[in-house]
Amino acid sequence: MNPPLLFRPSPDAVYGFADAHCIARVDSRYQHIEIWDTSLLGRLFTLDGRPMTSAGDEFIYHECMVHPAALAHPAPRAALVLGGGDGGAAKQLLKHPGIERIVVAELDEDVVRLTREHLPDVHGGAWDDPRVELAIGDAAVFVEQSHELFDLVVFDLTPPDSPAAGLYTRSFYTALKRTMAPQAALSIHLGAPYFHAARIEALLDDLRASFAVVRTMAAFVPLYGTLWLMATASDTLDPAALTAEQAAAQLATRDIAGLKWYDPALHAALFAEPYAVRDKLSRVLQPSR
Repeated sequence: MNPPLLFRPSPDAVYGFADAHCIARVDSRYQHIEIWDTSLLGRLFTLDGRPMTSAGDEFIYHECMVHPAALAHPAPRAALVLGGGDGGAAKQLLKHPGIERIVVAELDEDVVRLTREHLPDVHGGAWDDPRVELAIGDAAVFVEQSHELFDLVVFDLTPPDSPAAGLYTRSFYTALKRTMAPQAALSIHLGAPYFHAARIEALLDDLRASFAVVRTMAAFVPLYGTLWLMATASDTLDPAALTAEQAAAQLATRDIAGLKWYDPALHAALFAEPYAVRDKLSRVLQPSR
């Protein structure tokens, strides 16, 4: 029996997998990367000991991060993924036939190399699609130098207390908005309300100071061991206003099939805030309702 793989989402909470086997381990220039095999969620990877994604449940996180905003947009053609070195967000974006270009701005080439080799179920061959361009380097530099306009932006980054810290700021959002087309939307993950309430409040404060329309989403992600909050942000687009009928029509028109989590009937529920979460984050959630 291998020793358990344990995660600590906060100083007073621990969860993990009783039987896990590490099959690859690399110290990159930026972080410690590990690939693990587990009996429950299959293969997964961690950065600096934090769970990132697993073959067994990646579809929950990636489908929520991509499809609500993408379906609300009338005709997304260009997308920017910040981070996203596992390829999962790119895989979901490619399901939208109008997408002509996806740029994945990933800091760490070792993340791409290891997950491309060991997590094919996550990226689904997205790296082989000619519409996907990998830009290795600082995403802030990419955004500063970019002259493109993107319809969708996916913040698929490590948390704010990581090498990605500088991207969770109002100044970066201001720079990012210069690369966002008029109807563009951003999607971002916030954290676990039971463990990261202060962090979520700070993130939502900055998002609401930078964008006119900010909507929170929630889904239980087994790898993260808890309810996980995400959000969409835009100056014009409101994915929460999309009805189940409109979402179903968009899926049919775009001939998108084979999703594992996102469903038109689930759309409104994603944006509904449970009372307990609303109470915990009342300072930042109540003003928007």
